[in-house]
Amino acid sequence: MTKLQSKQNKLTSRRAVAPVIATLLLVAIAVVGGSIVFVFSQGFFSSAQISGAPQIESLQIVGYDASDVANLQIHDGGLTDNTGPPATIADGVQNNGLQTGERIAVYVVNQGVSQAALTEVRFGGAVYTYQPGTAVTDLDDFAADTLLGASQEFAIITRGTAGVAEVSINPTAIIEPGQQATILLELEQDVQFGRDMQFKLTTAQGAVFVGTVVAGQQSG
Repeated sequence: MTKLQSKQNKLTSRRAVAPVIATLLLVAIAVVGGSIVFVFSQGFFSSAQISGAPQIESLQIVGYDASDVANLQIHDGGLTDNTGPPATIADGVQNNGLQTGERIAVYVVNQGVSQAALTEVRFGGAVYTYQPGTAVTDLDDFAADTLLGASQEFAIITRGTAGVAEVSINPTAIIEPGQQATILLELEQDVQFGRDMQFKLTTAQGAVFVGTVVAGQQSG
């Protein structure tokens, strides 16, 4: 009788231990599996962030000069003459309103980590065509029919020195990371003083940047 009770006690003890062992095994499996998933996800997100970082675009429109004056101010304080062909506009006479063939300057800075390629530049709903400079292109006199010879065109001014504006010679409209520049547009329509005009940039990555230019004013 005593031996029978002893066997029963051993069986009961084994039955009690078995669920505990099973639970511990499940916990161990869950911990190992969770660790593997965590390590994998960390590696995935890290690589995704690294590969995605160069695609970030951040163009900021920091100011403009849409004054009806003889000389427009560019982003670095230089001046470029605001007279403008075609011949029907008498050298962009100041104080006569912003007329077709005259120009405005919009200041931008690329705050992103990649270059921004402009695929579309719109002002007042009209799409403007990019005109690159040449190796010797400086804009110091718009009375001559030089770079911007027709309305509804734009150029990118990189800097100004001694009253001369240096123009980007890149065959495509590109603004490099950290670069400040002036987008110079030759108007395709007369613009009334005080009118708010939308200025819109679209990049090759599909990013869109929008600002407002008030005709007859200067900002930034």
